[in-house]
Amino acid sequence: MYTILGAGLSGISASYHLGHEDCIVFEKNNYLGGHIYSEKINGFTWDEGPHVSFTKDEYVRELLADNVSQEFLEYPVEIANYYHGNWIPHPSQSNLFALPEKLRAECLSDFLKTRNQLNNAIPKNYEEWLKLAFGEKFYQEFSRAYTEKYWTVRPALLSTDWVGERVFYPNIEDVKNGAIGPLSNQTHYISKIRYPKKGGYFAYTNKLRVGLNVKLNKELTNISFKDKKLSFKDGSVHHYKKLISTIPLPFLIKKSDAPTEIKEVSEKLSCSSVLLINITANHKTLKSYNWMYVYDEDKLSTRINCTELLSPENAPIGKTGIQVEVYFSKYKPINQSFDTIAEKVMAELIEMGILKNKVTVIDYHTKWVKWANVIFDHERRDALNEILDYLNQYGLQRNEQDLLPMTDWTNYKAPKEADLYLAGRFAEWKYYWTDDCILRGKNI
Repeated sequence: MYTILGAGLSGISASYHLGHEDCIVFEKNNYLGGHIYSEKINGFTWDEGPHVSFTKDEYVRELLADNVSQEFLEYPVEIANYYHGNWIPHPSQSNLFALPEKLRAECLSDFLKTRNQLNNAIPKNYEEWLKLAFGEKFYQEFSRAYTEKYWTVRPALLSTDWVGERVFYPNIEDVKNGAIGPLSNQTHYISKIRYPKKGGYFAYTNKLRVGLNVKLNKELTNISFKDKKLSFKDGSVHHYKKLISTIPLPFLIKKSDAPTEIKEVSEKLSCSSVLLINITANHKTLKSYNWMYVYDEDKLSTRINCTELLSPENAPIGKTGIQVEVYFSKYKPINQSFDTIAEKVMAELIEMGILKNKVTVIDYHTKWVKWANVIFDHERRDALNEILDYLNQYGLQRNEQDLLPMTDWTNYKAPKEADLYLAGRFAEWKYYWTDDCILRGKNI
């Protein structure tokens, strides 16, 4: 019998692939889904950020399509970047034509100078990687600014092992041509996306969760790795034989009988939190972009999406649901009330032409998401290694990819049967997307 902590996508996938009859799942919330839960409020459907599927994995594509009985939308994605009154197609590094002439020339000149001087130097941090990839001027105006808003840290504090395809590395001709006018070819790693026709992103688990043996409102207060015992806030206890943890690794260690030195190491694992501001307005969508990145450092808004552009079923006809993300962390602590931030964000949306005016606002609400993104700083790898080594004595089997930010599923070798498993973005402290979470559950 498998015991699973957390009924997010990784937990649901693990139970589904192992067999629901062989699993029991404990979830602290009164609902399933974790970060992919879709909340329905007054006719609007809200995800936690713009969740979309663009996986190339055929198994995951077919599984998700089957979960919504083939009732999904598939369409080319349109993404834009806002920079001081200019809307720039995405990725901005290969669409410099949309910039003011002087800035465009400076970015292109620096880019070409950097590429012409390229040697085999290995960047020591993300700042060096960005400068080598895009040049000094683009780095200062765009990459640095957005990194500090989204990741909440200076680029120099980040490693480079997580980058992979997550940041587009343009070729010289694309940048040169993109400085003249729009490119005919798509240069972003996302071209088409899929999204459930109705029910929000959570609908992709419609069939996965049928038969799930889950206990809700079960908040973990203590875990004894030595005794294989879980204690919950409601006073109940559960003894496990095999445990699959999908909950955040620092939280798991904090609530455990791990020694003080391991708990201190777990505090070195950094992540961001996000405040979601969900605004409904009595007018149609004013921008056609599926989501938008905001580079301006004087604006709190970091990423924006309109829920009805994911699916028309997500909002009443003629109305718009605008979701804005604002990020914080121990490096960038929140120092204003949620309502103060929401008021500032609405003013920014009006300035950017996404919201008509304050009078058209029907309502807004905020949602605080404590665990948003793993921050891939220079302490992550060593801290994670020490924690995994500690857990090894309690049945966790190490594997050759467990320290990597991403997992190469085509070459993944599942470890031999174990008593303790970690599964999911925050449990494994990786840069996982939803297809990774599904495949991790499949590969327990």
